[in-house]
Amino acid sequence: MITVRSDRNRLILVLALLVVLQFALRPRLGNPKVAPDFLMIALLVFSIRSSPGSAALAGFLIGIVGDSLTPARFGAGALAHTVVGYLAAWGRAVFFADNLLVNGGFFALGLWLRNLIMLLASGTSSDSLLVELGVWSPLQALTTAFCGAIVLIVFRNWLDIRLEE
Repeated sequence: MITVRSDRNRLILVLALLVVLQFALRPRLGNPKVAPDFLMIALLVFSIRSSPGSAALAGFLIGIVGDSLTPARFGAGALAHTVVGYLAAWGRAVFFADNLLVNGGFFALGLWLRNLIMLLASGTSSDSLLVELGVWSPLQALTTAFCGAIVLIVFRNWLDIRLEE
């Protein structure tokens, strides 16, 4: 019982660190269209360790926080994060593995899907949609996957992940 509580506390510390990185480090990494999304990493790390309902609720809360910072598309982020959180928690039983490459792809796909849903829900024009999904989203997905892989490597013992590199 002590280990379960300490595992939960470790997960909370990692998630808190990712939130701090989102607001302290991400603005300093250049173009926000390419900078890694640490909140998405936190959502996906939480989602693969929880039920679909809890993951959807966490996604909704993260989406509302993001939407409050960009009120022009209010609701699109909440919808996108909720769907991604739910699908990540549900999909972990189907394809989740302890492989670093699979986890990186998981982070990249989650971010790209989030961007797709947000762009569609916010009514983006077709020209902008193609540029965002074809250029900016893949670049951001790569940087997010890279940072997510670093988080998994650094905190592998805390997150109980056995990575096969």
